[in-house]
Parts: sequence; structure tokens; C-alpha cells
Amino acid sequence: MTLFRVLAGVRHDGGMAPTNDHPGEHAADDPIKLIAVRETALSLDEVFKAVGDDAAGGTALFVGTVRNHDGGADVDELGYSCHPSAEAEMRRIAEKVAAEYPVRALAAVHRVGDLSVGDLAVVVGVSCPHRAEAFEACRKLIDDLKHEAPIWKHQKFSDGTEEWVGAC
Repeated sequence: MTLFRVLAGVRHDGGMAPTNDHPGEHAADDPIKLIAVRETALSLDEVFKAVGDDAAGGTALFVGTVRNHDGGADVDELGYSCHPSAEAEMRRIAEKVAAEYPVRALAAVHRVGDLSVGDLAVVVGVSCPHRAEAFEACRKLIDDLKHEAPIWKHQKFSDGTEEWVGAC
């Protein structure tokens, strides 16, 4: 059962939402173009397209992938889960970043469910008038999402131990 949806101006087919007449869509001048938590594979192309803006001189993307180790231990399995408010919290964080930097467009998508080593866990993108601003805003976005969004990682290690990350 999928409880998650796209909250901002990119439709599932990748096209831009034309108006703000429907719940979940945002006005064209809203820099937050895509916020989502998904149970399906993430797309770099979707996020890159969402943050495309002719007035932006810099676009920065961050891609978080599942690695095969953590803290010196081999990771065999990994799963993400989230609180029902995760998308709303992601949007709040995105709004804060957009208010702090000259963001032209911003997108953030996080995966939940069971993931394999190498899978994309999170993809964020920011476009700004200049390169340095885009880098700074993108770093602020991913750092704040990691620390503030109610999304938790459950790791199972090769030695049989398990660990929840971000759940406290």
C-alpha cells in the first residue's frame, strides 16, 4: 500500500503542473518543485528536470546511495521507514532552505522500504543564479533533511546484529 505522493509541481509523468488549482500542486513561482517519499526506485532525471530553470547559472544534485558497510561492519540489508508527516516535514525544510538562499528551483525525493547496496536512497537538487549558492543550498538541504526529517534507517549487519539510525 503506497501512502506517499508527489506534493509539488512535477506530475508522475515528469511534466510540470500547470496551475495551483488542485491539492498537492504549487504555483509556478513556487521554487519547491518536487517533494516526495516513495516506495519505488528514484530517478536522477526526474529531479534534474524538476530543478531546471533558465535563470539558474548553477544546479547542484546530491545522490545518497546504500553502501555495503557502516562503522566498520558489513551491511547485508537496509530498510527505510518514515512517519506519516515525513513529506510535510521535508517541505518545511525545503521552504526554510528556499528562504535562506536565492533558490530558483528545489526538489527532494526519499525512498522507503527495503533497499539493496547501490540503490538510490535520496536525491535532492537545487538550482540558483550562481554555482556557489547552488552548492551551499544543496548541502544545507540534504544536511537538514538527514537531521530533521522523520525518516529512519534499519540496518542488518553480516554478524547478525541490527541497528536503527535516526530513530532516537
